[in-house]
Amino acid sequence: MNHSIEELLIATIAEFLYGLKHIAVGVLSPIPGSAALLAKVRSEEVKKVSIIGSTQEPYRLDGGVDLFDCAGQGRVDAFFLSGGQIDGQANVNLTGIGAYPKQETRWSGAFGSAYLYFLVPRVILFREEHSRRVFVPKVDFISAPGVSAPNIYRPGGPYALVTPLCQFLFDRNKKQFFLKSIHQGHSLEEVHDNTGFDFEVPETIPITAAPTKKTLKLIREKVAPVIADPYPDFAKKCWPNH
Repeated sequence: MNHSIEELLIATIAEFLYGLKHIAVGVLSPIPGSAALLAKVRSEEVKKVSIIGSTQEPYRLDGGVDLFDCAGQGRVDAFFLSGGQIDGQANVNLTGIGAYPKQETRWSGAFGSAYLYFLVPRVILFREEHSRRVFVPKVDFISAPGVSAPNIYRPGGPYALVTPLCQFLFDRNKKQFFLKSIHQGHSLEEVHDNTGFDFEVPETIPITAAPTKKTLKLIREKVAPVIADPYPDFAKKCWPNH
């Protein structure tokens, strides 16, 4: 069965979420939100998915207040972060381009990203653009640090990075990304050409598994109607006939 790039990314991210109890989803995250919903549909162990912007119970989240309280109490198992820039140590820049404070371009800001990055055990980084503009050798400004000194209490941090070309795992001991797989139709050369930081490569590079017919059916029939509440335009674009 044919699938879209969005469906591939949804299925790929969901693989990191099975077995977790509470998955929280922030703003501007339709693909991670769909992945969280897919994980809940497929895994009885996923008890709760909270999505900022959803008006439906039990997915509704009262903005950042609920999210920050849950994270501070250790009751969020997975969260998602993106950024204008991400470097090889999983540092995230949500502030802008250029030397702070006189930056050439200013973005919306971190809005608690560093707090969640420190507390949520499994933070999955995600970008729909894979380019050297995004994946840089060193971010211009660290809005949320990927690694911390050994004497810093930090139960949370980066776990993986998923892009339209591939997926990486993050090794917290080596403070480096490790290539997990490359999506069908892409190559290691393409990943290298579009990535500004160094990463480890396995001797044999797997191809990312395509979503099965059963998974696509769940995405289109179970996930799509729910994610359409906070993200109607995304759902209409991806599943116009559902």
